Amino acid sequence: MNIVLYQPEIPHNTGAIGRTCLMTGSGLYLIRPYGFFLDEKALKRAGLDYWHKISVREYDDFSEFLEKNPQANFYFVETDGDRLYTEVTYKPDDFLIFGSETVGLPVEILQAFSERVVRIPMIQGERSVNLSVAAGIVLYEALRQTEFVGLC
Repeated sequence: MNIVLYQPEIPHNTGAIGRTCLMTGSGLYLIRPYGFFLDEKALKRAGLDYWHKISVREYDDFSEFLEKNPQANFYFVETDGDRLYTEVTYKPDDFLIFGSETVGLPVEILQAFSERVVRIPMIQGERSVNLSVAAGIVLYEALRQTEFVGLC
């Protein structure tokens, strides 16, 4: 499984997601710009002493990500998707794409891939769950569906 963070802003979230990726054997893909530096203490603190073990791939923009991953099967996780994240069938190498903490994913991307947008159910009138929590929720559902292959 793979987690993609589109322009993440908060180092603690990226660090925590990176640690989750390491513990699940998932890849971490980061699309610039970031709201922090990858050598920041806050990022490493959230990832504990695991950050150097995490498989991180970086891209300058979404176009480069698509170009370098042409066969990728992906789902965009956004607050207003038509389908719940539990209503799709995940495959072991899928890419789960999350937007930045404050603005989410760009409208142009969501419109271009509208059939690939999923959401986590929440109470009405609130913005969203924390990015690292959202990534964990969707990632573990995808891993459950693929029978936790490679995990004990």
